[in-house]
Amino acid sequence: MIRPAARPQLRHKALRSILALILREMTTTYGRSPGGYFWAVAQPVAMIVILALAFSLLLRSPPLGSNFILFYATGILPLRLFQMLSNNVGGAVAFSKPLLAYPRVTLADALIARAILTVLTQFVVAIVILTGIYMFVDSTDRLSFDAILLAYGLTVLLGIGVGAFNCFLFTLLPVWKIIWGIATGPLIILSAVIYIFEELPLFAQQYLWFNPLVHITGIMRSGFYSTYHPTYPDLAYVLTWALVPAFFGLLLLRRYGRTILYL
Repeated sequence: MIRPAARPQLRHKALRSILALILREMTTTYGRSPGGYFWAVAQPVAMIVILALAFSLLLRSPPLGSNFILFYATGILPLRLFQMLSNNVGGAVAFSKPLLAYPRVTLADALIARAILTVLTQFVVAIVILTGIYMFVDSTDRLSFDAILLAYGLTVLLGIGVGAFNCFLFTLLPVWKIIWGIATGPLIILSAVIYIFEELPLFAQQYLWFNPLVHITGIMRSGFYSTYHPTYPDLAYVLTWALVPAFFGLLLLRRYGRTILYL
């Protein structure tokens, strides 16, 4: 049993480990690559611009508002946050494996460090992109920060939850990482990024409703378009998708974590 006096010291050691892992991740992922953090912004910007240009040639106006770039940005940014979290948190053990040999560095430290860095990076990227868009877009819609923050919060929970489960599978079955990459490729089509849910035929709505990212996209866009009030998002459903994988992922890592490190 841990004595109460020892708990602050343990928390301090955990914070130091997490900070060290974050700094290592920043140096390895962004510090050594040409362009560094520039690519973190450039990649989603390229996707948004390509979609905006392609659909502006086919449509007179986007499904919401009058600006294609803003419409696709509100769909791509939460999707990219989910993809980055589910992959980065999923790869936490593989990335930090050399350091996990030290008793002071735990599996929880590795997961938390990757989650924090990914969330902070993608949040800054979103602010940069959206600020740049609003500098050139004349929008009369009043932003609802409650809806925007709710959408981002749900995305973070969903990404970390799925990422925790992926972390176990990525380590135990490396082929799962390839399968996961293939399975999540069509999400840009299946997550209401390039359209709004209400425009779909009823039979398509019945199937795509089960994708939790569709709910998040609807909430996100309701924060940017004051005339858009989706009725289909279900918070309890999204939270279930976030918490159930997180529970089983953390349970399996706690039970078999040290074993799979040596696979």
